[in-house]
Amino acid sequence: MGELQTPIMLGLMIVVFYFFMIRPQQKKAKQEKEFESALKVGDRVITKSGIHGRIAELAEGSVVIETMAGKIKFERAAISPELTQKLNAPAVTK
Repeated sequence: MGELQTPIMLGLMIVVFYFFMIRPQQKKAKQEKEFESALKVGDRVITKSGIHGRIAELAEGSVVIETMAGKIKFERAAISPELTQKLNAPAVTK
């Protein structure tokens, strides 16, 4: 029985590690890719560094964001999906 217990515990640890660590990271990466591909000119966005603006131009891997200070070129990955979705969410009134 002791010989069988070690491989079972090791297998169980790998399964737990996969479901709590690897799978959520893969899911988040997929959501970020979908968000980046759905960007379009005119969208209001916030970068991960906190810069607010509108998308003025789109290229394959980058975007040009128009801010009050001018236009700045960023990688698409620099745009924060979470902050941008909060910015564009409809306001809740009571």
